[in-house]
Amino acid sequence: MRALTSRLTGQSSHVRGPFGPASTGERGGPPLSGIPIDPPKSRTHTVCVLLTQLEYFVALAKERHFGRAADACHVSPSTLSEGVQKLEVELGVRLVRRGHAFEGITPEGERLLPWARRMVADQSALRDAARAMDSALTGTLRIGTVPSATASTARLIDRFASAHPRVAVQLETGLPSEEITRRILRFELDAGVLYPVQEPEPDLTVALLYQERQRVVMSAELAAGRRSVCAAELAALPLGLLSASMRGRQSLDEALAERGIALQAQVTADSVEALLALVATGRWAGVLPLPPWAPAVLPGGTRALELVEPTVIAPVVLAALGAEPMSVLARALMQLARDGEQRTAER
Repeated sequence: MRALTSRLTGQSSHVRGPFGPASTGERGGPPLSGIPIDPPKSRTHTVCVLLTQLEYFVALAKERHFGRAADACHVSPSTLSEGVQKLEVELGVRLVRRGHAFEGITPEGERLLPWARRMVADQSALRDAARAMDSALTGTLRIGTVPSATASTARLIDRFASAHPRVAVQLETGLPSEEITRRILRFELDAGVLYPVQEPEPDLTVALLYQERQRVVMSAELAAGRRSVCAAELAALPLGLLSASMRGRQSLDEALAERGIALQAQVTADSVEALLALVATGRWAGVLPLPPWAPAVLPGGTRALELVEPTVIAPVVLAALGAEPMSVLARALMQLARDGEQRTAER
């Protein structure tokens, strides 16, 4: 127990925390006395209680609200609040600023939060690994995806669920690549489908899923038998584009700017699905990034024409924490992605 506490506080086992005994309240906030302390229990029981308290703390830091954090942990707000208070006593440091409601995490709590996230994630990964030794994989796999890769991520999840039917999958869509990266590093996501960030994160491992291409999608009538569209011709079309804040739109604008072309769209949308729905009305042409299997995601009666002069291509990757021991669920998903990459390369 003390070893776990020491790992969080960075102090030797005989010290209650980085700011001295819990009862003093010096530098760590108000005194921590007055919180009931249970009689000594077995080491196993104590470790389990500490891990539960860490889960409460991590949930509170994420939700920034006692009620929502309690719902996420499936306990009452009073149980969660008491658990966090006992964790403060154990560590000898104030973690949370309280008034009539949650007011924030203290600076000391922010410093200890990465350790808490790591320990909670390690506990979950340990359980998944233990269950995987004697049976099929179980647990919950949390995946985030950028807006343009929602359909592609659904295909990946379908393959994963077929291989591991006892694993539940939670998918969060519409996230920027940078946000996905941050949440993986904070153990809030197990994996993400994203564009490679400009400065690669050394703690992540990645696998190429596919190369997406900017295509011009329009009705068969509007296409009039064409198989490609030059960028210079786009201005003559009733145009719909992704929002300027989205990476897929930014890649397009940057490539066209090199040729002195600036597109003006009458309609912009913050999702690929919305833009495809607009195109399906028959009046509009949409420029958007699509995977190699584009026909599978197009509305009926539409065509995906190649955008040329220039051609705009961007890699889409699967990312997960690469530190060992790696989560067994993330490892299984990564292996599935790499197997798909290998099959694509062999074709």
